[in-house]
Amino acid sequence: MRVLLYLVSIVTANVVTAALMPLQVGMFIIPAGTLFIGGTFIFRDLVQNKYGRPKTYGFIFIALVLSALVSFMLGDSLMIVMASALSFAISETADTEIYTRLKLPLAWRVFYSGLAGGLLDSVVFVIIGLSPIGAGILPWEAIPFAILGQVIAKTMIQLIGALVVNKVYVSRQSQVAA
Repeated sequence: MRVLLYLVSIVTANVVTAALMPLQVGMFIIPAGTLFIGGTFIFRDLVQNKYGRPKTYGFIFIALVLSALVSFMLGDSLMIVMASALSFAISETADTEIYTRLKLPLAWRVFYSGLAGGLLDSVVFVIIGLSPIGAGILPWEAIPFAILGQVIAKTMIQLIGALVVNKVYVSRQSQVAA
């Protein structure tokens, strides 16, 4: 079920981003699929928690191919598809490695690793995919606001996800102890 949620969240992020205009929240620009992208880091952590790091990299590879295919089929330019794949590979790898090395309770590992993954995903995708050096969708003046908007949205999702994971984990601990 965890793997399915991970893969579905990635496909959903692509579809929602392609189907809906980005949200303009004050000066921030947030693609609608960003909320689902934040969720992918949480689900990836849960996959790793159950299957371990080596198998997780296999699932990341499957997700990367699936994401690129869906993005291309939705009509994204090759530059956007490549930027998305690169940011995905970098951010998911960072999330995986940070999650592996943190010696903290599960919820904190989910939060911190997702925070790093979300930051890297936002910076790499916006600069390589959307800036004038990429597809040229955003002017340089908008780049910091696009990155910050995505980072803020992904951080909020990570925080909510970490709180939910903590609640579920603590609840299960209580049931086991009882």
